Amino acid sequence: MKITIVGYKMEKKFSQGVANDEDTELINFLISKGLDVIPSIWNDENIDWSNFDVAIIKSPWDYHNHLNEFLDWLEKIDKLGVRVLNPVEIIKWNSDKHYLKDIAAKGLPVIPAEYLDKDSSFSNHFFDLFKTEKLVVKPCVSAGAQNTITVSRNNFDKHSAEIEQLLREQDYMVQPFVEEIQNGEWSFLFFNGKYSHCSLKTPKQGDFRVQHYHGGTISYPIPDPLHIEQAGAYLKSLPQSTLYARVDGVLIDHSFRLMELELIEPYLFLNGNNTLLENYYQALMTLVS
Repeated sequence: MKITIVGYKMEKKFSQGVANDEDTELINFLISKGLDVIPSIWNDENIDWSNFDVAIIKSPWDYHNHLNEFLDWLEKIDKLGVRVLNPVEIIKWNSDKHYLKDIAAKGLPVIPAEYLDKDSSFSNHFFDLFKTEKLVVKPCVSAGAQNTITVSRNNFDKHSAEIEQLLREQDYMVQPFVEEIQNGEWSFLFFNGKYSHCSLKTPKQGDFRVQHYHGGTISYPIPDPLHIEQAGAYLKSLPQSTLYARVDGVLIDHSFRLMELELIEPYLFLNGNNTLLENYYQALMTLVS
C-alpha cells in the first residue's frame, strides 16, 4: 500500500511560530511502523496520482485561495481510485462555512451566524439581531482569520465600505463577537472518531485571533470529560468516518460551543509525541486495512 501525505508549497506565514515540522514527524513515524509513505504537494503537476493507494489530505494550507482548482483535483484523484482521507464529500462540504448552518439545523450548539451572499449589502441590523455591540465578519471560504473583520456600533461606518468591497468577491458570514474567545479557543483532536488530545489557543492581549502567526499562544490543559463528550457529538452527526477531525470552540457558561469543525487541513498538535502519533496510526490502520 503506497500512501502520500498531501501538503502545499510552503509559505513562511503558515509555519512561523510552530516549533515542530508536523508533517515530517508524522511521515517518519508512519515509515517506522512499516508503511510506504511519501510527501506530496496537491497542485504539483508532475505527480502521477494513480501511483498511490491512499492520499491523506494533511496540510494543503493554501486551498482556500484556489478552491475550485483544489476541489477539481480532489475529484480527479478520487476518480483514479485513490482512497482520499478525509473523504472527498466531507472535504467539499467542510470547505464552505455554510456547513455550520447544517450542524446548527441538527440541534448542536454553534455560535450563531447569518450569511451574506456575494454582491449583497452589509447593514447594522445585525447588532440588534444578535443583541450585541460587536460583530465578526468573515469569508465563507477562508483559513487563518484571512479577511476577518471585527465591527462595533461605533466603527460601523468606518468598516462598512470595506466589507461591501469584500462582498464583491465572495459570500461572507456575520456572527456576534464572542467575548469568551479571550479565555481561549479549545481544539479537541479526534482520530477515526476517537478522542486523542486537546490544545487551548489564546489570543494575544487586545486581539481576538488565536493563530500563532497572529501572536496567539498554545497550551495543553487537561479538559473536562464533559467537554470532550460535547465536542465528539459533532463528529457523530457526520455521514462518513474521518481519519482526523479538530473540533474548535469556546466554553460559554461551562458548556462547549462550536466555532469551526476542521476536517481539511488542521494542524494536529502532535508535537512529536509518540503516543499521539500512535493514535493517528491506529486510526489510519482501522480505516485502510
